[in-house]
Amino acid sequence: MEFTHETLVAFSKTFGLFYLIALSIGVLIYAYRPKNKERFERAATSIFGNEDRPCR
Repeated sequence: MEFTHETLVAFSKTFGLFYLIALSIGVLIYAYRPKNKERFERAATSIFGNEDRPCR
C-alpha cells in the first residue's frame, strides 16, 4: 500500500476529529460527575472569603 500525501492528510484529519470528540466527551464526563460537585462549588465560592480588608 502506497502512502501519498493526500492519504496521510485524510488520515490525520479523521484521527484528529475522533481524538477531539473523545477528548470533549472525557472532559464533559469529568465535569458532570457527581463526585466533583463539591470540589467545583468550593472553587466557585472560594473567592468570597472573609478577607474583605485591603492588604497592608
